[in-house]
Amino acid sequence: MLAATLPRSPILICIAWLVLAGGCARLPDTGKTLLKPKTYNELQGYLLDHKAEVDQFRLQGPFAVVRHDDYEIRLSTTEIINTDLFLSAHAEKAPLVVFLHGYDSPKEAHTYQAIHLASWGMHSLSLQLPKNGPWVRNGKTLAKIVSFIYRWPEIIDNRIDVNKIILVGHSFGGYSVAIALADGVPAAAGILLDPAIVGNNRPDFLTRINTPVMVLGADEHVSLARNRDYFYTFIRSGISEVSIKGATHEDAQYPAESALATEELQISFVSALTSAAFSVASTGKFDYAWSSFGEVVGNGKFFNAKKK
Repeated sequence: MLAATLPRSPILICIAWLVLAGGCARLPDTGKTLLKPKTYNELQGYLLDHKAEVDQFRLQGPFAVVRHDDYEIRLSTTEIINTDLFLSAHAEKAPLVVFLHGYDSPKEAHTYQAIHLASWGMHSLSLQLPKNGPWVRNGKTLAKIVSFIYRWPEIIDNRIDVNKIILVGHSFGGYSVAIALADGVPAAAGILLDPAIVGNNRPDFLTRINTPVMVLGADEHVSLARNRDYFYTFIRSGISEVSIKGATHEDAQYPAESALATEELQISFVSALTSAAFSVASTGKFDYAWSSFGEVVGNGKFFNAKKK
């Protein structure tokens, strides 16, 4: 099965067509169009050779997407994890982006984000763990799943590059991602979508994180995630953060069911997420993504940009 049925807006009609047809995406700077790259490496090389612009990732990428709903990963005879799997339709090894939902949210809350990343050549896996936590345990389970995939990538697909597994978590799911990273999970980086931390105790575990982390935050003047500031404060280095003007906590999902969320801001999160994932998958750092945010920080669409 290919892409999900998307809402009928002009942008998303374009996105749907591109996913279903494996079409071409217009890239910035030169005005040229990269027509159906034969390989992920070809697309990667093209993007790295041109000016980094986050808005290029608002359009769906050039690869078709193969979708497997309710794909089960059996960790043991008694432990089965329900997932949705989105595979990019090219032949090369490529990164795997693993999504973890937040409080009272299903894995389907990240469906369009996962499709979008797969269209840009990165395979995606959305996990269903207990919706109400406990979030430390969810983090331990996430680490177990990723370690399992790292050892036996063929349970997902033999095109998974196990050295480029990227973890993405929303809200308390971001807390769980941080738990897994602090425990030394074999992941290349973490991307936290308006993350939150349970409780007010000093989160010393964050000081153990040694992999690159990017926080993509909502507008704290609109909705402030619980203890979001802890991540930047306590992670010692290799962390970047930026907020999206006017965005709510729910906009960091896509699709978001809340009446407060808007499609335009959800797409802004998708484009930032795609730039961040592509950046760390291609270079091991978030520098490309940071550079791509320059124009939207300058015009105020993104703000509070900081890194250390």
